[in-house]
Amino acid sequence: MANILTLKKSILSYLNTSGGLKKLAKDCDSFNDPQHNEAVYRFCITVNPSDVVEVDPELGDCILHDPQRATALFQSVCFMAIKKMSLIEKIQTECQVNVILKLTHLPPFPEYVLDLARFPRMRHSMKLVLMEGLVIATTRVTKYTRGARFLCSNDRCPFSLGFHTIRVHAPGATESATVRNDFICLACTSPLREDVKFRVLGDKQLVELIHVDALNVLRAPQQTSLRYQSVTLFLRDELCNVMSIGHLYRVIGIPAHVHRSPNVTWSVEANSVQPWEPEYPHDVNSKFKELLKATRDSPWRFSAVLAHCFGLDVVPPGLFNTLKLSLLLSLVQTGADAKNTVFNLDLLVTADDKLIVDRLMAYGLSLAQRGVRHPASGKLVASLSQDEHGAGTANIHAGSALLATGGICMLGDLSGFRKDKLDDIQSVLDSRTMSVFIPGKKYGEDVDQRLYFPVMCSFWALTDSTHPPWRSARAHDAPMGAADMGAIPPQLADSFGLVVQCVDHGGKQSFAQAVHTLRQAIHPGEDLYPSLPNFSDQEYNELVTHAQSLKVDLSAGAQMMLHGYYMAGRVVRSQRHSVKMSVASVKLLISLAEAHCKLSLRRQVLEEDAVIAVLLCENSVTLKHGASVLVIPPDAVFPGELEDADGLLRRDRALGQLRQDILRFIYAYAPQADACVAEE
Repeated sequence: MANILTLKKSILSYLNTSGGLKKLAKDCDSFNDPQHNEAVYRFCITVNPSDVVEVDPELGDCILHDPQRATALFQSVCFMAIKKMSLIEKIQTECQVNVILKLTHLPPFPEYVLDLARFPRMRHSMKLVLMEGLVIATTRVTKYTRGARFLCSNDRCPFSLGFHTIRVHAPGATESATVRNDFICLACTSPLREDVKFRVLGDKQLVELIHVDALNVLRAPQQTSLRYQSVTLFLRDELCNVMSIGHLYRVIGIPAHVHRSPNVTWSVEANSVQPWEPEYPHDVNSKFKELLKATRDSPWRFSAVLAHCFGLDVVPPGLFNTLKLSLLLSLVQTGADAKNTVFNLDLLVTADDKLIVDRLMAYGLSLAQRGVRHPASGKLVASLSQDEHGAGTANIHAGSALLATGGICMLGDLSGFRKDKLDDIQSVLDSRTMSVFIPGKKYGEDVDQRLYFPVMCSFWALTDSTHPPWRSARAHDAPMGAADMGAIPPQLADSFGLVVQCVDHGGKQSFAQAVHTLRQAIHPGEDLYPSLPNFSDQEYNELVTHAQSLKVDLSAGAQMMLHGYYMAGRVVRSQRHSVKMSVASVKLLISLAEAHCKLSLRRQVLEEDAVIAVLLCENSVTLKHGASVLVIPPDAVFPGELEDADGLLRRDRALGQLRQDILRFIYAYAPQADACVAEE
């Protein structure tokens, strides 16, 4: 008894110093409404374990290792405080006070961490643990019984009146543990009956959490013996809807065995939830620092060398440089801010040799912090199933696009998709949202419901550059310079922000690829290009991660060029091709310019970055709608070979000339660009 009194004094002292008593008094004000008469009054108390340990180490140990006993102690103290200070006159018994302890954190020791990759069996008592993972499924919010009042059926028993028998939900308990018809009175053993008008309902949601490394399996088909198991979280009341599919969270919870005859399931009652992002190393390697120093005379050379040496295990240097630069730009810009879809760079590639392009895109996908390769037969949006934990509602499973949140979703070859799948892709690209229809009758609801989820990833796709016979008429009537997009509809091609063409002119690229493959087979593991900088996959990954973290600003010159090109292009193309350049074009231009600036490890977007953005965008629009007055080469960003320093110098001169052509185009068709920058 003395020990319990000491713990209660420590609780009172902690609540007084931490402001818990003031919050308790404030929370009681909402319950003093004359029309507000409940059997159970719920109070959430924020607890900092570190501060509690300083007040009383034994109390801190009780909170961390026996949270149910600690909750009972806090309940007793709060009841005494409410009665002594006359905060709620309607409360008659201690069991009417339902206290929920919300922990701010747990000690940073291994025994408090539950590694979802190992998924250990929980044989010890219920204690608080910390887990980190990815949300892969969630249910709709449903109701559960938070508390109920029971009365003794024996009228002569004192428990037939008042609030002596109150049952509240406990972590790991099912609905039948709170509300059932076979409870007996502790005083006279007579049956108890529920006073239904005093039943208190709360919100409940189930979430499936899995270790983030499970996404590595979704990057590409691979043989592995690893199997990842998800864990089910129970979110209640204020925690409902705080976790979104595809996002990472750090959760404090209480593991519990849920008994549902004849089975026993293992789940976790969430105590607190916080968004979480793993820390990725992103220091710039010394090789890149030396390269940056060697190329400081030109704002274009550093990114050119990165693209030239990108993916040397897949393709020889110099092959598909524009595509490789586009992949790097998409990697750098995606994930900079997963909450802002303006930064996403969706990429569509038209190619003769789709196998090589697919391998190159798969290599780029391996460098993303989060990458998902979407199978043609898989679900892009989401799928539904019946909940297996007794909630009686729909369980929404994440599709590839939601699993790739903040990263890259590689769609692969679009020629293998059915029309309905292509329509889904176009809808997602246009609206950046996806919807799930839940039929009410099938999942225990009175009405149907449609839920919407934001899409926060970039999409990579490829298609055949050759056209099928049924599209030959369109190809013949297409504007000069427009490319055939293979089997995909033109509207879908327009939905992708950036279109890149990889065509083998004269078979030179196929020959270079064949030589590269033979050399790899004859000399496995050797450096086939000793004259070029040899950057490892890890070094590229760290560079991309570092570039993503950079915050950049647009210079006045870059703003003028980007907005001027948009205004001039809108005038020219609306007159000649009846093509309206939407506001998405401005977002694409800004995103490309910022990405090139970050890839060049700068913090201010220069006019030279805007030149790369304009050339990539103009090439993309030309492939879709034909050439305009601004006539540029098909591969304007890499007009020649980059075998040595002379090749880089020739490229700088060519880009400088293209910069002048862009400015003349702007001044000819949008002379008011300088004055309209602020308005646009």
